[in-house]
This record gives sequence, C-alpha cells and structure tokens, in this order.
Amino acid sequence: MQITQNVPASRQYIRDAVTERNDIASQSLHDQWEQLILRPLLKLDEHSDQSTYVLVIDALDECDNNSNIRIIISLLAKARCLKTTRLRIFLTSRPEIPIRNEFQQILDTQHRDFVLHNISPSIIDHDISIFFEYSLNLIGQEHALDVYWPGEEVLRRLIQIADGLFIWAATACRFIQEGFLVDERVQILLEGNTSIHATEEYPEEHLEVHPEKHLDELYTTILKKSFRPGYSAREKEKFYGLLRSILGSIVVFLSPLSANSLRRLLNITKHEIDLALNDLHAILNIPKVDSYPLRLHHPSFRYYLLSKKRCKDPDLWVDKNQAHQTLADYCIRLMSTSLKPDICEFDAPGILMAEVERSIIDQNLPPEVQYACLYWIKHVQKSGAQLCDDGQVHRFLQKHLLHWLEALGWMGKVSEGVHAIVALQSFATSDDCPNLSHFIHDAKRFVLYNRSIIEQAPIQTYCSALIFVPTTSIVRKQFADCTPKWIEMLPRVEENWNALLQTLEGHSDPVLNVAFSPDGKTLASASLDRMVKLWDARSGVVLQKLMGHSPIAFSLDSKTLASAFNVRTVQLWDAGSGVVLQTLEDHSSYNNDNYIRAIAFLPDGKTLASASSDQTVKLWDARSGIVLQTLKSCSASVQAVAISLDGKTLASASYETVKLWDADVVLQTLEGHSGSVCAIAFSPDGKTLASASLDRTVKLWDARSGAMLQTLEGHLDQVLAVAFSPDGKMLASASEGRIVKIWDAVSGVVLQTLKDHSSYDDEKYIRAVAFSPDSKILASASGDPSVKLWDARSGIVLQTLDRHSSYNSFWVVAFSPDGKMLASASDDQTVRLWDAGSGVVLQTLEGHFRDVWAMAFSPDGKTLASASDDQTVKLWDAGSGVVLQTFNIGYTADSISFSDDSTSLLTDKGILPLSSFASDSIAPLPSQIATSVHVKDQWVSLRTDRILWLPPEYRPSCVAVSRNVVALGHISGRVTLMAFNDLRVSSTSPSPTSSIDEVTLYPSGTETRMAAGG
Repeated sequence: MQITQNVPASRQYIRDAVTERNDIASQSLHDQWEQLILRPLLKLDEHSDQSTYVLVIDALDECDNNSNIRIIISLLAKARCLKTTRLRIFLTSRPEIPIRNEFQQILDTQHRDFVLHNISPSIIDHDISIFFEYSLNLIGQEHALDVYWPGEEVLRRLIQIADGLFIWAATACRFIQEGFLVDERVQILLEGNTSIHATEEYPEEHLEVHPEKHLDELYTTILKKSFRPGYSAREKEKFYGLLRSILGSIVVFLSPLSANSLRRLLNITKHEIDLALNDLHAILNIPKVDSYPLRLHHPSFRYYLLSKKRCKDPDLWVDKNQAHQTLADYCIRLMSTSLKPDICEFDAPGILMAEVERSIIDQNLPPEVQYACLYWIKHVQKSGAQLCDDGQVHRFLQKHLLHWLEALGWMGKVSEGVHAIVALQSFATSDDCPNLSHFIHDAKRFVLYNRSIIEQAPIQTYCSALIFVPTTSIVRKQFADCTPKWIEMLPRVEENWNALLQTLEGHSDPVLNVAFSPDGKTLASASLDRMVKLWDARSGVVLQKLMGHSPIAFSLDSKTLASAFNVRTVQLWDAGSGVVLQTLEDHSSYNNDNYIRAIAFLPDGKTLASASSDQTVKLWDARSGIVLQTLKSCSASVQAVAISLDGKTLASASYETVKLWDADVVLQTLEGHSGSVCAIAFSPDGKTLASASLDRTVKLWDARSGAMLQTLEGHLDQVLAVAFSPDGKMLASASEGRIVKIWDAVSGVVLQTLKDHSSYDDEKYIRAVAFSPDSKILASASGDPSVKLWDARSGIVLQTLDRHSSYNSFWVVAFSPDGKMLASASDDQTVRLWDAGSGVVLQTLEGHFRDVWAMAFSPDGKTLASASDDQTVKLWDAGSGVVLQTFNIGYTADSISFSDDSTSLLTDKGILPLSSFASDSIAPLPSQIATSVHVKDQWVSLRTDRILWLPPEYRPSCVAVSRNVVALGHISGRVTLMAFNDLRVSSTSPSPTSSIDEVTLYPSGTETRMAAGG
C-alpha cells in the first residue's frame, strides 16, 4: 500500500500483478517480492524513471524465523538489478548472528554498516532530547498547559533517566499522554527513579551499563498504575490473576491475535479484557477496532515480564512455562469445541481447496481457532509438561486428529502439521507413554502418506486418507466410524505400513537427477520439464520451483544450489529463497550438441567446477561469477567432473580417459576403460576415484598414483552413474538396464542389487544416484519417470517420488453381471475370460490386431463386447468364445457398456445402436453421454462430482465399471474392487457395513485369488 501511495506510477503494475496472481498473499516471500516490488520497479526502469526511492525496514531481528531473515536479506540484495530507478534500503536491526552471516555474503561495496553502539552518548542524548521536546509539547497542547511545560530541569532529568534508551523515552511519553493528570504522571516517573541502588541483577559496578533497570521500573510503575484503588483483597487477587493470564498470553503468543480472538481463546468476557488492558496503552498497541491484532510496542516488555529477576513483583511476574501450558490447555479446549467433520459444511467430499473462497474458510475457522490448530503442539512443547497415556493430548488426538488435519488442510498448513507431529513424537517417548507414542508414530505415517490429498481436498481426510492406509493402522481403527457410508465395499489394502513414507509428485517429465543437501534437510530433483524442485526432506512439501535442469549440485553449507540453465549457462540459486545469485556464462555454444554435463562445488563452497561437451572444465568464483581457470587439455567432450574433499584435485572424464588436475596442470591420465566414461566420483577422503563406463564396468583408481585398484564387474548394461556414500564404505552404480548395485568400496563385493525401476522402455534408464548424508538412503533417478529412495543396507524401496506410467501389463478388466466371470485385456491384443472364483482361464479371445481399450458384458452375461485401438468393436459369445459380429466404428472407444435392453452400446463418445448397425459399416460419431460412477485422472467421480482420490499406488492402468462397482487394474497385475451405494454422497456420512474385497491377477495370468474380509 505504501508503494502505491508514494510511487503512483507503480499502481497499475502492482494492480496487474495482483490480478494475475490473486493468491499472492499466500505465495512465498520470493514470489511476493518479485511480483509486487521488483517487477513493478523494473517496469518503471524500462520507462526511464530516474527517481530515487527509500525503503525502510525496522527491527529485522524481531522476525522469529531465521530462514525468513536470510530470504529477506537475499531478496533485498536483488534490488541492484535496477538500472535507472534507484532503490535505497534503510534497515535497522540488532546484530544477531543470522543477520551478520547473511550480510557477509553480500559484497562490501553493496552495503554500508553503522553500529549504533559506537555512536557518542552525547549524540544519542541530543536526539532523545529532541524527541522529548516534540512529544511533550504535543501533550502540553492537548492539555492546554504552559508553553514551557514541563520545564528544562524536568526534561534534563527525563533524558538522564532514559540513559540512551529510546524505548524508555517513547514508553514514558505514552504513559504521560494517556493520564488524566499529566503532571502527576511526570512526577511518578521522576520519583520512581530517584533512588537507584545495586541489586543482584544490576551490581553496583555495572549500574551505569544497565539502563534496562530504568525501563523495568517504568514497566512496573505502569502495571501498578492500572490497579484501581479501593479493591478488596479478593478483588485484587482476581485482578492480578486476570492481568497475568492476559499479558502472559500476549507475550508468549507465537503470532499476534486481536482482543476479540484473545477473549474467545481464553474464554473471558469483553468487560474483563477491557478492564485489564484499559490503562496499558503505554506498553501495548491496542487498536480501536477489536478485530485488529494486539501488539507489544517493544519486545523488551516480554523479556521484563518473563524474567523473575527483572519483574520483581510476584503479583506481576509471569512464569513462562506456565503461560505456555495455559495457552496449550485453552487451545485444546477451543479445538475440541470448534472442530468437526466438514467444518465448512460443503457436503462435497471432492471439493478442492482451490475452488473455495478464503472468506468462507475464515468464517468457519476464525483466527483464534486457526491459531490453536497451528500452535497448540508448540505450546505443549514449550511448557515442558510431561506427557502421559490417556492424558489431555492423547484424548484430544484420539477424538479430533482427523478434524485437526482437515482444518490444517483448509488453512494451507498441512506441512506445519507434519513438523508439529514430528516435534510431538520427539518428547512423547515410548518409555513414559507407550500408547501415546505409538499413536503419534502412526499419525505421522498417516499424515505423511496423505499429505498431498489433505492439502488439495481436505474433506478427503475422512475418505481416501482413511480407506487406503493399512488395516492395522491405529488411526484407521480409531476413526473407523468416520469412513463414509456411501462406500459400500472398501478396497483391500496392505495390512501393515511398508517402507514407503510418501510419494512426491509434481514433475511433468522424467526426473534426471536428484541430490540431498549436505545437512539432509532438502532434496533437489531436476527433470526434463526444465524445472528444478526443492523438497522439504521431512514433510515432502515443495519449497522452491526453479527454472533449470540437470545436472544439479549443493554447496557444502547447503545454502547454494547450482543447476544447468541452458547449453552454456550455469545458475547459482539461494536454496532458501530461490533467488538467482549468479549466472555463469562462458562455455562455448557453437555446436548445438554442446551442453553442460556436470557441475560440482569445491569443499570451500566458494568455487564451482563445470564440465561441458565443449571439451573444457571451468572453475568459477561462486560469489562474483568470474571464471578463475579454464582447463583445456581435454581432447574430447567432458562427460563428468568430480573434486576431492580437500579441494586440491579435480578429475574429469572424457570418453575412455580420466584426467586428474592440480590447478591447470594435468597430474594423471587414467586409461583402462574400453568404452566411454560416463560418470566419476571421488571417495570422501579423496584417496580413491571411481569411474563408470559404457564398457559395463566400474573402476577404482588410486587418486594419487593413478594406479588401478579394482575393476567392479557385474552390470549387464552400460554403467551411467556412480557415487560414494559419505562414510566412504559403499559405492553405488547404476546401469542402462535400470539396475543399481551397491558395492563394498574396499573389497568390491556386491552388497545389494536393486531392481525396482520400470523396464517397459529401453530409453528410460537410470540417470543418477546419490547417497543421503548419513549414508543410509540411496536415491536413484530414472526416466520411467520416477525417483526411488532405497534403504542402502537392506535394499528396500523407501519411497517412490513422482511416479508416472505410460505402458501397462494389461489394459482393462470387466466382470460378468453375476460376478462369476472376469474378462481382462492385455497389451498382447487378446482378451481372456477367467473363472472369478478359481482363477482358471476359460477362454482366450483373439481377433483384434491392436490393443483392446474397453470391454463390457451384456446384462444377461452371454455376450462380451470389446473395443480396440484398431477402431473396431467385437461381440463375442461369452460361453464359446466365438466372434458374433465385428463393427468398424471409425474411432477408438475408451469405454463401453450395454444398454439395459441390449439394443445399444454406450461408449465414451456416445450411443452405438446395435439393432440397426450393420457389420463392417462406418458408424456416425454419436453425441456425448455421461456415465454414473467413473474414474478420471486421479479421482473416482459420481456423475460430475469427484468423490474419492486415488493415491499413486492405486491409480489404474485400466478401469471397469458395473453399475455401482468399480474395478481398477494395475500394472502389477492386481485388480482392486470398490462399490458405491445409491445414496446421495455426503462428506459426513458414517461408515459402511460391508466387506473388503480384492481380486489379484498374477502376471502369468494363470492364477487368480479372491480375498474377502468382514
């Protein structure tokens, strides 16, 4: 608002940005800065606006989130991209460590520092005197006092008592101003500070360097003044208790609340809160509108009130732990009475967060309820309370966990919920409270597995999230009654949680590279969709979306990410803010085949190496973007580059050779591979170099002598990627055949062979492998497209990230009306009829010459219709397998079903009349029709309404629908069955009473198993 008021020319540009991104208020700091500040100023730049603007940021240190502080400073540094419009930034702050560290990353020529502690006390006193003169003059005018009021002597004593603290002067003026008898209030200030004596908190020898003592006495005076004379002892006790409760809550709040919200949270009356706050305007910013947030004028009041040494009056002092415990209790009470299923009363289980106006959410989740949902666990943690089985926290989770998760979904805060549950787990130990500990562990698995859908469609918390988790899940059992009754038959799911924590979806093309940040907190993935995504490794939330592609690499301090940007450019990004720090351009681009093959940071974090197919390796100053060295002794395209941990040796791979470099001098040329070298990596101690080659081998070399130590053989295809574990004990290699091998780095013995990547396309090979910092997890990136996280010791798949599939083992399944027969269509262009009870193949129907996409039985079960990509529909005798008729319809039908009287086929393109339809004739394209229950993309829908989200593991390769029964075929050979009753779908319906069923078709097609449960 201030920019639009002070820079009128920017109004239209800011208005356009808000119109383009109407959700800008919920976007990242980076996006807000780019869209609302920098881009409008850049457009002014384009119109040659040579004005100078000053942006003032006060008290940056009061930002609670250190990560946000880093982001803000790095964003401010981007203002230097303005060429014509001049933006100057005036920033004040205490010299906290995160702030000092971040400014050290900015060149000295780009900022100037002024340390206020080094300013002469006489200058500060002079400035305070100006402030007093101005403020007291205004107060005198308001009260019609003498023009010379309060006099030079009083002014001198007030300046002396302030002792260089502007906050004391400002608080004192507010205290005087709000009084009826201003002279009396001035006298209170003067008398309260006449006798300064030594205390344990302020020893005599240090009195002169503790001006906070004056401030403490001022705060005590103001609080005491709010007490009405004439109160009885009982009234006095009650008033002080009320004051401690209100002020204690305000000073430990993790986010400010209004007087209205505070009143509802603490369950007190408007009269009580007005009584307590009426005389505290000197220390609190109390808006005239009760819906605006209450704020402290200065954080020093928080330190005073919570310090028993500074706030010496026991009637006023607030116990910090007790204040947090009180707020935790009130948060839990408020949530228990406010939260419920479908809290916004949409009565539509598939409604998406993106379809809902924010005002509706805020109406049903007022600020105090949102505060309670977001911070109750933090208050429990900060209270230091000992958790126990069947205690307050345990009982709340058992009754309201799903309601809480739904609320977080509407608030857009599910990731914060993940972190809160993880924090709760850390201090709810299995020794002290085993039942609570087990419940929290299961709740963590539940929310990690379902985070994506709770964020997209919060009411699915009671639908998809509940029915697809394992049957032994504590959460599933606890909330069994919440399962909607419109699901008549639940799908059969796994019995226990497996190693998969969550699936991260977001890339639209194959993932080529993944990398953990050295601190293990962030995972980066690079895809052919030209996006680099940064994920929170704990919650799975996307932190940043950056334009770029493989290769990628983190600096050792995890703060900087390097990625290729185009064929000749590397970009350095601030991993926290997503801000581009440097664009490195110097590689040759004369040949379209030239592109950057590998990048790596030196251990000092200041130098980056990039290897290109232009036959060079370049060393860059990561801070300035200057090329330090160009290594040109490569006779062929550089395929890979690696740097020893001591930063002294660089290795480059070009086809059959590996070169070791010291500065720009070639130390060794390692020859021995019979095929091109695709990847190389140094061991953590820098003594060993591994090289992976198209000759299907991995070789280990002595990095000093160049001697070949071992040749690791076992891959049946070209080896494309290699990586050492950070502990140096293991080596991982990946081949074109989608096989990952983990080797003992010393003995060369194969420890694990990992084979879980899809193998349907020869082009979809594994592109990269990387170990987590603790060496326990291996990440492999494949073009299938998926990223898999493996337990490096056991070889178990822990997670599959962003998995998509294009080809399937079979396409479609269909049940006969009596349920005794099952038809399946495979990519071998045949249809098979199975006995659904025994799994025996009854018939194999051959006749289509392309893949079969859709099938359906007639109502009497005697005829089967099949639709193929060959643009025909065939009618088969289900008993004998004989072709009854073939229709050339001129298009591919993706779904078909018989009409009730069997006179027509209903296709996804429309109605196909059979009675008047001649064999081998061309059918006119019919009008569109709508089915009842159907599956589209990730959803099961009823007519036009989404009702049930399908997790990645349950998304089908083919679908069959028979009235209210949906069959999902999967590439594993499994078929999942679900039934939906005819009642109106409601998001708050109670649970179904029928059984769980599933049919599993084994890949061989020779065995079928029917499973049922009660």
